[in-house]
Amino acid sequence: MRDADLTFTTNFQEKGFVFAPFSDSEKAILFREDQADFVSEELLTSAYNFKNIELESFNVSKEKYLKTVEKAIDQIISGHLKKVVISREELVSVDNFSVIEIYEKLLLTYKNAFVYAWFHPKVGLWFGATPETLLSINGTDFRTMSLAGTQVYKEHEKAVWKSKELEEQQLVTTFIEQQLATVATNLEVEKRETIKAGNLLHLRTKVSGSLKAPASLKELIRVLHPTPAICGLPREAARNFIFENEKYDRSFYTGFLGELNLQHSKEQSKTSALFVNLRCMKIKNKFASVYVGGGITRDSDAEKEWEETVLKTKTMKCAL
Repeated sequence: MRDADLTFTTNFQEKGFVFAPFSDSEKAILFREDQADFVSEELLTSAYNFKNIELESFNVSKEKYLKTVEKAIDQIISGHLKKVVISREELVSVDNFSVIEIYEKLLLTYKNAFVYAWFHPKVGLWFGATPETLLSINGTDFRTMSLAGTQVYKEHEKAVWKSKELEEQQLVTTFIEQQLATVATNLEVEKRETIKAGNLLHLRTKVSGSLKAPASLKELIRVLHPTPAICGLPREAARNFIFENEKYDRSFYTGFLGELNLQHSKEQSKTSALFVNLRCMKIKNKFASVYVGGGITRDSDAEKEWEETVLKTKTMKCAL
């Protein structure tokens, strides 16, 4: 960016690249299209290139995570929640890394994901490789997806999904259908499928439709974000549980990012491509904050949920 000051958007009508936090009460950062330039690899690498290789994980509170998950399960059984996504931050000591090398490693590992490196001097350096599209829109036609459920990919083995994962993913699909009914027409829900993202498998259902007048892109974003895949159901109750019990700031983890209202020629409609910020990490003061989480339902097992988050940290750690 030519300007080091932070620019925000609240109406999502500008053109550029948006980086939005999990909490919709906080402003979304905007890199305006008319203020953006291409820079060399050398400039990026020299900005973050340290010496003395180290990689050490610490500050991982398994006990705290298990207690939060168990509390969430109790809330679900008592009827206060249907599902809630519990996440955690794992700090990793890092030294001697290159922005370009990490970005290339993520590209090779997540070939079907949206991979990014994002930096602002007043916010910091973020990396991510997310398999989840929040919203892709061209004119008034849009696509989104329901993504939930996780298991380890095993070569030459067919994925078998348990009722817990199937129920969790269906909750997300149903929510998206219901939310879109208020702002969209011509809704089409495709058949559920298994997709691969790095060393993990997920369940995905694609959803498409058309935005009906007078609904805006802002309204479409707000009915979708945050989805039960990164928050829970009912949405407000799940969000309150997260704020009260996770005890850390998710910041831009489980927010969204991507191109906003770009138009490559006068004849083309405006297009936006926004992605949920999963499989991400923040680099600050020679530490990487790796963010991971999982969907909790009444069939969840706290110990297994912990193990799932450990699996999800591996790709980011390998990239470091």
